[in-house]
Amino acid sequence: MPPGRKMVQNAGAKRVTLKFLAEYLGLSPTTVSVVLTNSPLSSTIAKPTKDRVWEAARKFGYRPNLFARYLHTKRTFSIAVLVPEIGDEFSAMLISGIEAKLSEAKFNYFVESHRFAPQQIEDSPDTLMDRQVEGMIFINTPLKKEMPVPVVAISDITNAPGVTRIVIDNYQVVLLGLQHLKELGHTRIAFFKGPEGNGDTEARWKATLHACGEMGISVKPELTASMGTYFDAGEMSMAERGYEAAKMLMGKSRDFTALLAFNDGSAIGAMRAIQDAGLTVPHDVSVVGIDDIQIAGFIAPRLTTVRQPLKTMGEMAASTLLHRIEGGEVAAESVVRPELVVRESTTPANL
Repeated sequence: MPPGRKMVQNAGAKRVTLKFLAEYLGLSPTTVSVVLTNSPLSSTIAKPTKDRVWEAARKFGYRPNLFARYLHTKRTFSIAVLVPEIGDEFSAMLISGIEAKLSEAKFNYFVESHRFAPQQIEDSPDTLMDRQVEGMIFINTPLKKEMPVPVVAISDITNAPGVTRIVIDNYQVVLLGLQHLKELGHTRIAFFKGPEGNGDTEARWKATLHACGEMGISVKPELTASMGTYFDAGEMSMAERGYEAAKMLMGKSRDFTALLAFNDGSAIGAMRAIQDAGLTVPHDVSVVGIDDIQIAGFIAPRLTTVRQPLKTMGEMAASTLLHRIEGGEVAAESVVRPELVVRESTTPANL
């Protein structure tokens, strides 16, 4: 019986090892390892050889021994993602992009939530370092001290030394929403200011005041509502805060025909409050959100929003972090441009 066939018959009896694959293919273990780990050296190996290696790995169901990989390289090939909440759609869409890029690079990752608890936010970075991660991605989470590993943040709020940031162009976000409303004839516009301490709140509010000044739109205190503080989010969802803020606005004045919300969550809560007050969206009040989370296109009415390319931003964060881990140079901040998505929650002003 040919040696290769005998090896095939015996392969199922125990874990398929790198050495087994190397012997089966007649290659060195180093060559097989370089191909399966997608090492930079793999570019020097002929494509037919790489194809043979991958075919054999699939045939025998080869799974890499991560502990052996660590012993050999002294690397864990793992990163941590720290988020306020794991279940919210904003974080989930970002994590989807992060996962796609890390998977391509054969990196493992785990997600930890701090639930807006100040002490946990303070302690989490050190706890994550105890797990031997090679880098971290912070989503809308503050960081006060410099870390010994590369950190990439998706948000303005993470501004410790050594942090690389992926941020949205908040001026363009606001400008797109306001231009859309003004083109529909809306000049009496209500506003939601984001939670105090949130990564985008101050930048977005400054952009709102600046854009409104340029466009001749008044920002009236009685038509402005705040979403509380960053740490309140652990007790009340953004939709609940939007609901309460819209009720408060309508209790003071109904002299507005449109609302520019801080994000989609607060916009969805506001639409429910407007409808509960006996008004309709968009004929009585047009509503614009920001983010374009998945549910925005499925609620009634479907939400007009300014899209942040969340999955793309997650991919950018992961790619940037991997580049930093390998010692590459990256820009301190990458600014992403938004896009207006017009749906059913806006219509010409009913003057």
